[in-house]
Amino acid sequence: MTSPRDIDPADLRASELLLLPEHLMLRGGSVGGQAVVVKDGRFSDVGPAAEVLARHPQLAPVALPARLVMPGFIDAHHHLTQSFGKSLAAGEPSEIFQRIWVPLEASLDDELVYKASKVAALESLRGGFTTVVDAGTRAKGDIEAVIDATREAGLRCVLGLICNDGGNQSEPALRAEVMARAERFIARWQGDALLHASLAISVPEVASDEVLVAVSRLCAESAVLFQSHVNEHLASVERSLVRRGKRPIELLDALGALGPQLLIAHGTLVTPHELRILQDTDTAVSYNPVASQWKGNAVAPALQMAELGIRFGLGTDATRSDGFRLLDAAEYAQRLAFGLSIGDFSSGGGWTWLDHATHQGADAVGLGGLTGEIAIGRRADFLIVDVDVPELCPSIDLDWDLLRLGNRDQIDAVFVDGALRLWRGWPLDWDGRALVDELRELAGRAIATAPIQRIHALSPQDRRQRLARRERGDGRPAR
Repeated sequence: MTSPRDIDPADLRASELLLLPEHLMLRGGSVGGQAVVVKDGRFSDVGPAAEVLARHPQLAPVALPARLVMPGFIDAHHHLTQSFGKSLAAGEPSEIFQRIWVPLEASLDDELVYKASKVAALESLRGGFTTVVDAGTRAKGDIEAVIDATREAGLRCVLGLICNDGGNQSEPALRAEVMARAERFIARWQGDALLHASLAISVPEVASDEVLVAVSRLCAESAVLFQSHVNEHLASVERSLVRRGKRPIELLDALGALGPQLLIAHGTLVTPHELRILQDTDTAVSYNPVASQWKGNAVAPALQMAELGIRFGLGTDATRSDGFRLLDAAEYAQRLAFGLSIGDFSSGGGWTWLDHATHQGADAVGLGGLTGEIAIGRRADFLIVDVDVPELCPSIDLDWDLLRLGNRDQIDAVFVDGALRLWRGWPLDWDGRALVDELRELAGRAIATAPIQRIHALSPQDRRQRLARRERGDGRPAR
């Protein structure tokens, strides 16, 4: 029996759509009585339903009862080629790139780069992310495989090209080669619909002063994003002090490499002086709360950044690609790290995190004015969310309730650039389940052959070890 609230995905595949959702999320929050027209990959009309219907009598409206149409989430920091390594991070000390990420990525050939990236793109879309910012891969497989994967999945991607040259001891020829490759990469992808070029330096101290300045300047001149992991862990701050005599943000500031073109990933260990530097230079930050929960030394002071007007988005850091859980983590981390001790029970009021996951996040990653909100002229990257669920009954503040109670299984449809990419969690134009099945076996082989060094035992072994210690310590039998 068909419910009057059911939606036929076939009705969502027309070249021009007139949508009548029960709720529409605009910059100022969720409202009712609105309509949206999608044409040529953009929102071509948005406004009160009666007015929009009158302006488009040729279009058959698609009613979306008990549904919210909202902007797609922006993942401001991801590592697409690390998709099947996320479970390796469980219980590990904070700086794991040397022991896990670099050895794992180095084992990936073109096929694995492609499939790891495509399953990561699928996971992102399933979680409501329509845009992902990839920080660059160090895999031996070609970056072209990442490009092919995201384009085929239909995910908007800001893709970082790694521009490390090794530091101040690098040869001039290598520096010239790095910059020539960077210029070619930017030129190739200018004006592409879904792929947005970006340049990345893993951490400031793995590039020479000359290349740091040149990359930052090139990005500013080309209006593309420059990415770097900055002030993430104690070890990285100390390494910068030893090698360069300055903390990472101080180093970038001294070189004149900060600015609105730069997105620093994490920024968890920031002094008041460094916050002022970020504010003065209009440098953006990716706040990655799940990464702090799973493997961090600290939580970025995101609420303080918001008050200072420091631009920031929310990033997953390849932990879990679930937009609603990321919203919750963003508030939760601020509440525990800062709010509880000072009696701040609001910790952003819910809407703060929605804003920074959508239009504010788009601005932070260099796509402001292109995506991140439902407004005339923006690219049509959006979600249709079922809000007729027990968890939201009753709802007196839908925006905050979405943050606390929303789930990705409520996402009926994911649109990127006006095209329906996923319906109830799975693509309609390619076999997502087959890809997952295939990658499961390939990933197992890659992990087994990569020279990965884990510190924490896997759960079965850890359980046995802990229970044995308890038994030895007090004579009571283990349960």
